[in-house]
Order: sequence, then structure tokens, then C-alpha cells
Amino acid sequence: MVEMRSSKQGLMIGLALLVMLSCSLPAPSDITGVAETEMALGVQQTMLAVQQTEVALDAETTAVQQTEVALDAETTAEQSPDVVVEQPTYTPYPTYTVGVEATETAQPTPEATLDIEARIESANILVYEDIRSYYELTPWVNRALSGMSFKGGKVVEVGDALGNFMTHLNSPTPWDLIIVAAESKKAVKGEFWDVILDLVNDDVALVAEIWYLDKIASGRISPLLSKCGIAFQRDWQRADGDSPLNYSLYWLNPEHELFSHPNVVAPLITAVPWWVGDIGDQIRLGSGGDAELLAGLHPREKSQYGTLATCMEGRVIFQTFSTHDYRQSHMIPLWQNYITYTLTNRFKKVQ
Repeated sequence: MVEMRSSKQGLMIGLALLVMLSCSLPAPSDITGVAETEMALGVQQTMLAVQQTEVALDAETTAVQQTEVALDAETTAEQSPDVVVEQPTYTPYPTYTVGVEATETAQPTPEATLDIEARIESANILVYEDIRSYYELTPWVNRALSGMSFKGGKVVEVGDALGNFMTHLNSPTPWDLIIVAAESKKAVKGEFWDVILDLVNDDVALVAEIWYLDKIASGRISPLLSKCGIAFQRDWQRADGDSPLNYSLYWLNPEHELFSHPNVVAPLITAVPWWVGDIGDQIRLGSGGDAELLAGLHPREKSQYGTLATCMEGRVIFQTFSTHDYRQSHMIPLWQNYITYTLTNRFKKVQ
């Protein structure tokens, strides 16, 4: 760059001296006016050439300067890796990226888990278990509740007293879970299901054991079944002397949390029949809701011949077989899983 500037200056000085010399020379006596005119024109042409040369040299100088700036920027970028030379870009459409926060919020934090566990321990639970007055059998739902760590809340067990049950359903107590264990042939029906549906719509959890769905499916329980996403399929009968293996129940989704938390419960492969005659019902998936059949008579049938279903984001469970037709060592842990699962989803919903 310095050499180019020196060349430019030398050329300019030389041209200037040439012009000055030509102007200072004395004209001979025989030079005519035409000769003077020609000399003047020559001087003008010389000055024009000087100007054109200056313009060309300026343009060349500018190009060299731009080249030096680019080289300096490139050298700086190489020496400083953290410096990014921004280049103009054109983005026709926005680019959306899933942030880390969206992934993290999908995982429950330890604090949230502890909070749900604490709320389960202090839950308000209303229990209708009509087997409490059937003295030949032990109330296994009561046993399941007694084996859990409930404290701080209200656990109200009304036995088979339908009047007391209705009174508590309509009380101002903020219930977290309603249990209907109607096993000994005393039906919860009619207006009871109107009230229970209202509570479920308010995100209260429900576990219902009903063997008589064939008798009430088209009645006032129908809106609840439809919202759940299940429907009555067929009645289920047992004759005296039938093989217990004919009444085995299979887990349709063995990996489901309902069968592993807090207790691991094996499928109910071998029945220990107590009831004879009408022992329950078989259900199928309905046209709406989010129901999933979890147990049934055929391990490959996922949408019909079911006897256990969950729905409404896991806050509701329907059991259509009789608890005492299967082993105590299976059924008490399974009822504890029912309670834990529905309450967990209840508190996740309202948290």
C-alpha cells in the first residue's frame, strides 16, 4: 500500500514538472498563433491525462483498502475463535425449537412427588362397603385401608347404610375419593349415580365394584359410563361346580402402574369362587372417553370381555367382578393399588 502511494506521488510530481516546464519555455519568434494554440491544447490534454490518472489511482487505492479490511477481519476471526463475523442471511420461515424446559416439566420433581404422597396420606375418603354386614366374609376394602398410612384427613366407612352414604355424599366435606364396594347383592343405584357423577366432574376420584351392571347400565349410571368410555357387554354367571380356571382373569396391560405400585400383583389366574349365579359382568370399550380395559377373560382381547377398567385420566376405576371370588393375598394389595392410583391422579389433576 505504501509503495502504491509513492508511485502515485512520483507520477503526479513528474507530470506537474512537465506541465510547468512546457509552460515556462520561451516561445521562438517564428511561432505563430496556431502554434501557440496547439501548445495550449497539448497542455490541456496533459492536464486531462493527469486527472484521469488520479481517478484510476484512487479507484485502485480504494480496492486495495477494501481487500486489506477483509484480510484484517479474516485474520482477527482466526486469532479469536469466539468472535463471529456476522453475515447477512435471509430466513423465509421461522424455525421452532423445543426448549429444554418443555422436556423437564414433563418429569415430576421430587418435591411434587412428596407433595402428592403427603396429600394421599391426608385424603378425605368415603367408603360404602356392603360386605361389612355380611358376617361370613371379611371386609377386604377395610383391611386395605387399614394397611395404608392415612392421617390428617377423614376416612368415613358407612358399611351398607345407604342413607348414611347419601348423606355424606351431599355433605360439605371435600371428598378426594369415593369407594363403592357393592359386592353382597345390595345395589347402589338411581340417584346415587347422579350425585357421584357430579363429584367425579369436580375431579373427585372413584373406585366402583359393581356386579350388577347388567341391571342398571341403561339407567342413571349411563352418563358416567359414557363419559368413562365403557359399556356393558354381557352378564357373567357361574354354576355350582364349575372349574375355577374358567374364571381366571388376565392383565391386559401387565406393565400398567396399577399392577405394580405400591404393590406388585400377579394376574388372578386361579379363582377361589365364593359366589354362585350372577357373579359380575363383562364390559367393552365404548365410543367415547379415555377408558382402558386392564383385566379380562381373554389375554388378547383389549377392547371387550373386560372386568376391570380405568378412565378419566386415571381418576376412575370400575371393577365388575366380585372381590371375594379371588385370593385375599391378591385382592387386598390390588385394592391398595386402586386407592393409590386414583388418588395420585386426582391430586395431579388439581395440583
